Amino acid sequence: MKFGEAFTEYLHGEQDRFLEKCGHVEYNSLKKVLNTCRSCNALRDSCNSDSSGCQCQSCPLCDQKFFSELMKEASQIAGCFSSRVRHLLHLHVATGMQRYVLNLRRCFRNDQQAMVLEGWMLIEYALMNAIAIRKILKKYDKIHGSVNGRNFKSKLRAEHVELLQSPWLIELGAFYLNSNGSDDGDFKEFSSNFSCDFNVNPPVMTLMLPHLIKLEFDLTCAICLVGVYSKAVHMLELDMLLKRRCKDYWKERLTAERAEMLAQSKLHWAKYAYGY
Repeated sequence: MKFGEAFTEYLHGEQDRFLEKCGHVEYNSLKKVLNTCRSCNALRDSCNSDSSGCQCQSCPLCDQKFFSELMKEASQIAGCFSSRVRHLLHLHVATGMQRYVLNLRRCFRNDQQAMVLEGWMLIEYALMNAIAIRKILKKYDKIHGSVNGRNFKSKLRAEHVELLQSPWLIELGAFYLNSNGSDDGDFKEFSSNFSCDFNVNPPVMTLMLPHLIKLEFDLTCAICLVGVYSKAVHMLELDMLLKRRCKDYWKERLTAERAEMLAQSKLHWAKYAYGY
């Protein structure tokens, strides 16, 4: 089955109600833009007849609609993914009265199981759309004989909308690892796809996803964990995972980070006070 057909089947399958308010890559529409553009067809014909290979870099008729529409869709998908994961995990790490109310609700219905299933559906949502973006950009470069599609992927990373590099995907992985001791069969089924190794340098989290996709994330990035920037993601699940799995490492890291921050603060105020 071609990916376009598989993606359409996914969008209209069991996830239909779940995806009702979430955007997705208009894969077939974007593919149609490339297939029906006369300039693209002419360029493709010239590529087929030119043994030296096509050197055309872009198609203005395609680019104006293609890249702007794809960026819009990618941004909407990333926004939906992050907001849904944030809400899901907020319930998991709730404290105080909110945690009491949630625990009381669990006495009457299986919220834990619902969270497990929703988390996995969110992972599939991110994965399928990420594959759709990768394939449509690869098709663009194949038609135009360019690297503009590959460069656009770098732009997605720069704009923080590349789905498989989202900190919220790491948070979901940490969520399943934190819940690995649960007796719930659903947790055991899904958590087997996630692992972390703190004995290597740097420590990594590994995600084994459908379609034989393996992702590895470096767990030493301080920006994601200490809230230095206003838009930094406070990764509570990962924070919990690190504190549980590697207490000595976490203590050493916090000590080193505090010492570094203190040294930088002293240097800053010294420059401010003495003007150098």
